Amino acid sequence: MENTLNRLRSELKAIEDELRELDGDPAYAVPERFAGQHDEMRAQTMLVLRHIEDARMRCGKVLQYADDGVSILDKKE
Repeated sequence: MENTLNRLRSELKAIEDELRELDGDPAYAVPERFAGQHDEMRAQTMLVLRHIEDARMRCGKVLQYADDGVSILDKKE
């Protein structure tokens, strides 16, 4: 289970990184090319990113609760 969740988290991170690269894509960066739809495209892209970030975090939560249930942020060193 842990291997699968870690693999999925890695795959989600790769998708997230690829979506973030859209900001640098020359075709995506030209608002005139998308006649009035550019703002909506950017907004939808941000929503996709947020959902992927959330999915990645929730995979981490499954791993957390499969272990001792304590967040790494709350663990004492």
